[in-house]
Amino acid sequence: MPNSWKPVVKVSNEEKWHDNALRFATKDEAERSARDLSFRWLLVKAWDAQESEDPVNYSYTLEGKLVPSKDEAF
Repeated sequence: MPNSWKPVVKVSNEEKWHDNALRFATKDEAERSARDLSFRWLLVKAWDAQESEDPVNYSYTLEGKLVPSKDEAF
């Protein structure tokens, strides 16, 4: 079982998946973040969520706000 899920996107003609530093507890959250990322990055042709060994560092509130985990807060 993965430690977390990461949002990933494919851009332009590349086959490589790109990600950011966000890691989520659920695949649904990571897919939501990837979809949001696809609206902000240029030339995105696909988005998904992949398993990660990194610790969870973000989540969504019930209101839909993206928030850092307590360990990531400043």
